[in-house]
Amino acid sequence: MKHFVFFIFLAVFITSCKSTSPIVTSKKEKNSRSENKKTERLAEHLIDVANDNIGVKYKYGGTTKAGYDCSGLMYTVFNSENIVLPRNSYAQSKIGVVLNQKRDQVQKGDLVFFKTNKSNQINHVGIVIEVNDDEIKFIHSSTSKGVIISSTKEPYYKNTLVQINRVL
Repeated sequence: MKHFVFFIFLAVFITSCKSTSPIVTSKKEKNSRSENKKTERLAEHLIDVANDNIGVKYKYGGTTKAGYDCSGLMYTVFNSENIVLPRNSYAQSKIGVVLNQKRDQVQKGDLVFFKTNKSNQINHVGIVIEVNDDEIKFIHSSTSKGVIISSTKEPYYKNTLVQINRVL
């Protein structure tokens, strides 16, 4: 009987001394931080690739340094990291997580979408390169100026911005 009570006491003691879950949580936090750093580096690389194309002329259907349209630029930039996007801006707007209600969460590497003509369909795209309180700067291929940096503070883009997606 003494042995039985001793084993019960020992079992209760061992069970109450088991490790706690924060260790698992901290591993998740480390993985999360590691993943965030990896995503940030990937976004920076994509921005560098887009930046290398500033000044390239606009060319409808273009996906090379000979000329880009907006979705062709995004297609080529993301393809540099083996991320395959659809070939037009409307189809690209269906990829990733839509952040519209969470504009305060926009970050570098996200895609910004616009409706720049009279139709009700997205027809323009750019990649976010900088985020400030009330401004998003992005690289895109403009029909009139080719690959440039623009801002959502510019009235044209402020009035036509309709969607922001996280692809990374």
